[in-house]
Amino acid sequence: MEIALEVNAQGLRCPQPILRAKRALATLESGQLLLVTATDSGSLQDFSAFAKQTGNALVEQRTDEAGIHHFILRRR
Repeated sequence: MEIALEVNAQGLRCPQPILRAKRALATLESGQLLLVTATDSGSLQDFSAFAKQTGNALVEQRTDEAGIHHFILRRR
């Protein structure tokens, strides 16, 4: 998987991680991948809902041992 753009939203609270992801996705071409890292626990549900509402695919969602959430989205 080749990530086209990365957004660090660590330390930001809802809705900032989603807003930053939305802005970043707007700069990508269809099919490109965006990696977002966040620490807000609410982002786990937010990114799933965001993907469904916008039609962008949530390719991967995981949380590492440090508690950082990683989301990979594919631009529609």
